Amino acid sequence: MKALVLKDFHEMVVAERPDPVAGRGEVLVRTVATGICGSDLHGFTGANGRRVPGQVMGHETAGRIAALGPDVTGLTVGGLATVNPVVSCGHCPSCTAGAEHHCPEKYVIGVAPAVSAAFAEYVVAPAGNVVALPDTMPAEYGALVEPIAVGAHAARRGAVTADDTVLVSGGGPIGQAVVLAARRLGVTRIVVSEPDPGRRALCATLGAEVVDPAGAPVPEQVRELLGGPASVAVDAVGLSATLADALAATSLGARIVLVGMAAPRVELAAFAVSTEERTLVGSFSYSAADFRSAAEWVAGTPPELAHLVERQVDLADAPAAFTALAEAPTPGKVLVRF
Repeated sequence: MKALVLKDFHEMVVAERPDPVAGRGEVLVRTVATGICGSDLHGFTGANGRRVPGQVMGHETAGRIAALGPDVTGLTVGGLATVNPVVSCGHCPSCTAGAEHHCPEKYVIGVAPAVSAAFAEYVVAPAGNVVALPDTMPAEYGALVEPIAVGAHAARRGAVTADDTVLVSGGGPIGQAVVLAARRLGVTRIVVSEPDPGRRALCATLGAEVVDPAGAPVPEQVRELLGGPASVAVDAVGLSATLADALAATSLGARIVLVGMAAPRVELAAFAVSTEERTLVGSFSYSAADFRSAAEWVAGTPPELAHLVERQVDLADAPAAFTALAEAPTPGKVLVRF
């Protein structure tokens, strides 16, 4: 099969790799489209230390089931599907509690170096991680399920309800997914702080009010738009500056969700948490239930999905797309087609 291989940092190549085979309890998926995630770009540059040369990355994917391994039932060869890349043991306390992403034995397809992932014509996954999708939807939308699940999980961690007003720091794909999740929960007032004009425009199309953090202090802009502070903030960037904005732009007792991971360490205004009784929670990945819920929503082909895809590139053009995106990310998602 043809695969997109991280030959070295800052160098992707299309190369031949052995065709994978579905083993017991596994499914072989023929890839249709795989999204280029920000973490893939960090792996491409070597910035996050979680990818290695020689690896086939890719974890936001959609494809058609090519073969079923022994003992697999409930899935149909030829059917459209997406793949939950978080593979857990299924029997530890975290897994039985529905928090599979906390499983100490988990690995992530697209991150684990030894696992050939979804920037390839074929990928193998455990049957429990393959989620069927209807043939009535555009196949490439299945590649959006994973980032949408990240945003939905962040909103759940923040206990967002229709009564909340929400600040989202960062208008990239995860910030966009948070906007969609908040709107699905009934939130009508969402402010996105984003420096890139293209991403601001996309978030506005999704129903958010947008501010440029370079224009004026974000807390001031939030209060002006909302008539007061937000009750929830979701930091989809993860820097000291954006976390400071989240604390300063929210009300007493607000919930702050940290889902962005731009920096491994941040400075924190501790008194803004303790004396004003805010709750600061982390959000990482998603549970299997979150992923299936996101897949169900995507399967309904809501019109917002059309705005999330910036463009699609053929496999031959994928190395150039990685190089370009590492220098200047686009407002929406770039998909590699197979």
